[in-house]
Amino acid sequence: MHPVLHSWRDDLPPTLVRILAYGGGIAVLSIVAAHFFQSAPVMEAINPVHRSEWIEIERPFPAFALSIPEASEVAANYAIRRHATGGGRKDILSLGQPDGAAPYLQIEIYRPGVEQPRFADAATEIATGAAGLGPTEVTSENETLASKFGPLSIVTFTASKDVPRKCLAFVRSYDDPRMQISGWFCQGGAEFIERSTLACALDRLTLLAAGSEPKVGVLFAQAELNRSFCGQRNPLLAPTPKHRALWKAVTH
Repeated sequence: MHPVLHSWRDDLPPTLVRILAYGGGIAVLSIVAAHFFQSAPVMEAINPVHRSEWIEIERPFPAFALSIPEASEVAANYAIRRHATGGGRKDILSLGQPDGAAPYLQIEIYRPGVEQPRFADAATEIATGAAGLGPTEVTSENETLASKFGPLSIVTFTASKDVPRKCLAFVRSYDDPRMQISGWFCQGGAEFIERSTLACALDRLTLLAAGSEPKVGVLFAQAELNRSFCGQRNPLLAPTPKHRALWKAVTH
């Protein structure tokens, strides 16, 4: 064989050749293992999207009405929410803006399903329902307020979100039919809205349709018999201007 064609490997000691072979094999195995066991790309944890237990109904068909002609220029809203699993229903009527200094009235009629076996005490119900207002200093009053729906449990609190307001809240629960009427009347300033003004506002709450719940119809029919028409049946309250012009009296 020509010396030029003589392999350079023939000049290497056999032991060195074996070492090189072993090293090459280990290198190949290392590359294959690294490729096989390479770390999966790090992925950020996916936080589950919180879904509310309550579903708001689009284009709600009102079952109740709140007629305050003096507030015809005030923003009004009607919402219906259904519990996703329990079947409960909340009809929510409101007048005014929840985050402003002007008066704000909200009334909720809650007909629970299996999601609520029992109602909590008045202060807890109000603190939970008014959570969006940032309620502070939630206090249950000892005296109840007479209304056409019977005696109301009264709770006071201060709305801390945006503009601070004083809020006079109310709760009335029934066993048959299972229903709760609650809400609050808020205004700016250092004073709470007078209780008689709150009773007058609730005097304007009426039923439009009971649907498949005739006992609700009976309850509201009985309430109409107890209606005072904002004090007009009371000779002491009838001459009071704020009962003849509820919303305008609150804003002045």
